[in-house]
Amino acid sequence: MPDFSILTVCSGNICRSPLAEQLLRAGLSDVADVRVSSAGTIGMIGSPMDPQSAELAARFGVTDAAGHVARELNAQHVADAQLVFAMSREHRRSVVEFEPRAARRTFTLREFARIAAEITDEDLAPAAELPLEDAAGRLSATVTVVAAMRGMVGPAHTPDDDDIIDPYRRTADIYERTGAELRPAVDAALVLFRRALTLTR
Repeated sequence: MPDFSILTVCSGNICRSPLAEQLLRAGLSDVADVRVSSAGTIGMIGSPMDPQSAELAARFGVTDAAGHVARELNAQHVADAQLVFAMSREHRRSVVEFEPRAARRTFTLREFARIAAEITDEDLAPAAELPLEDAAGRLSATVTVVAAMRGMVGPAHTPDDDDIIDPYRRTADIYERTGAELRPAVDAALVLFRRALTLTR
């Protein structure tokens, strides 16, 4: 069966998007058909993960941060992804500029988490009707459900609530805030994915 590819996107691809990538990969490590990668809209090509972000990753239980190599986003990355998690609304706009047809499968990570919290088992019926072994199909169906719910779930309290703050070259407390915004959003996405992967009719 085909893979389901998730792409995470930030600016330099050294702080937020690799942290999200690694947390998602760890949370879906037992699902063979899922691939997770990241890129930056102004990617610091070839750079390792930012040390303070790598420290956050280690505290969150990620063990492969040392292997990260930054890359710059291109149209092929977007075309290859079935789901794109942008770290901010600005990054989402950049993704859609590369590939307008990707708009329905591109969300800020916190936007996706906000919608995911409102999705019922009944909403997930299209995924539940697929074979349990079709992980890619179930996750694709879930993205379609989330996209359809986008206009039905209330907006964030403020537009900035759909963004994850950029910590690059900022103070330690900003890195902590980044982690506090990013990790719960990843966890909410993973909860929805698990429901979609295991739900039966």
